[in-house]
Amino acid sequence: MTDEDIIKKVKEAIIDMDLETAKNVCENALNQGIKPFDIIKDGIGSAVKKVGDLFETKEYFLSELIMAGEIITQIMQILKPYIKSDGKAKAKVVLGTAKGDMHDIGKNIVRNFMQAEGFEVIDLGVDVPTDRFIEAIRVEKPQILAISVLISASMPEVEKVMKALNKEGLREKVKVVIGGAPVTQQFVDDIGADGYANDAIDGINICKRWAQE
Repeated sequence: MTDEDIIKKVKEAIIDMDLETAKNVCENALNQGIKPFDIIKDGIGSAVKKVGDLFETKEYFLSELIMAGEIITQIMQILKPYIKSDGKAKAKVVLGTAKGDMHDIGKNIVRNFMQAEGFEVIDLGVDVPTDRFIEAIRVEKPQILAISVLISASMPEVEKVMKALNKEGLREKVKVVIGGAPVTQQFVDDIGADGYANDAIDGINICKRWAQE
């Protein structure tokens, strides 16, 4: 099988809620020399987007989201030892999903990847209200705020966070990156955020670039 075929099998196993196959294929991918970044970006990342779409269309429900999240968490544990940091201390990041979004799939991928890359991550969890984000910015004084959105219904909450940052005089103190299935570059531009992450790898690269500024 080609690398592309193996990565596709990782994606399919996650979507099919097949934990053992997902783990086995992931281990086979690593043994074949496939880069963990490629497995995450093209396998896990693609699966997350598909699961999000299926949830939006009500083909998947909360139980499927939870199961997919658990499968991805276990796959990430397999991948983490293979993700090498360059050893340099990087920025502090406050991370969470927008209010109304109870899904931690994408957020957890980003968190695990950031930690492996040497970022200090303050994970606020899911369904984070605006005032909790603001409090964390004040107390933790991060260089970066990363907000994950899996469902379109929570996108207005992200805009509320941006408005609150401006109102509280904190906007210039932190870079803001937004990512998730329903997010677009246009949305990010409209609300005045600094970065649009098309996927987890994109988000990490944006944060690494900011950390070097």
